[in-house]
Amino acid sequence: MKLLYAEDERAMSEAVTEILKHKNYIVDAVYDGEEALDYILSDIRYDGIILDVMMPKMSGIEVLKEIRSKGIGTPVLLLTAKSEVPDKVEGLNAGADDYLAKPFAMPELIARVGALVRRQGEIIPDNLQTGNVTLNRTSFELSTSAGSIRLSKKEYLMMEMLMKSREQPVSTESFMDRIWGYDSEAEVNVVWVYISYLRKKLGALNADIQISALRGRGYILTEAKGKNA
Repeated sequence: MKLLYAEDERAMSEAVTEILKHKNYIVDAVYDGEEALDYILSDIRYDGIILDVMMPKMSGIEVLKEIRSKGIGTPVLLLTAKSEVPDKVEGLNAGADDYLAKPFAMPELIARVGALVRRQGEIIPDNLQTGNVTLNRTSFELSTSAGSIRLSKKEYLMMEMLMKSREQPVSTESFMDRIWGYDSEAEVNVVWVYISYLRKKLGALNADIQISALRGRGYILTEAKGKNA
């Protein structure tokens, strides 16, 4: 799951970002409203957005109104020191899915973020299955009847994208934007490196699927050569 977190207090941002990453979220952290809007309007697909209300350049409410006016329905959690009922009503009327007043307890934030990303209407099972390969979304384990291998976070996210895309190829740019972030300094060949890692692990598990490259289009899961009945 990928989140955008907009908070102008750097110490708070760093602390919350680390906790979210520890809970296996991928987090893009930004520090003002204009930057948050730029990220949201980019090609990156977020599973949830956390907006502080009081931010420089644009408030969280302004960002929220702008994205909702453009038809972007990504779930949004507003964070603010304001806790009066009229402030909550303004945020909810602007299109927020939830509202959390500062100071907040970290366990409550984690619980609310978890509830937030489940509101998209997509029910994702604990395990994803393609061919004889199972990907456990909790343990990050890739398994077949031949055994199991625990993936790194980036390997897991790439495999999840491939398994959820089904018959549609996943482009290198999609991997970069979703996993590394569009402003990352990582080179695009890092995608090929991780594809190579996954191919070796699928081979080691005697998988009946493989990662195939489609020239100019990206990568897709196909039936492994020699595995057809």
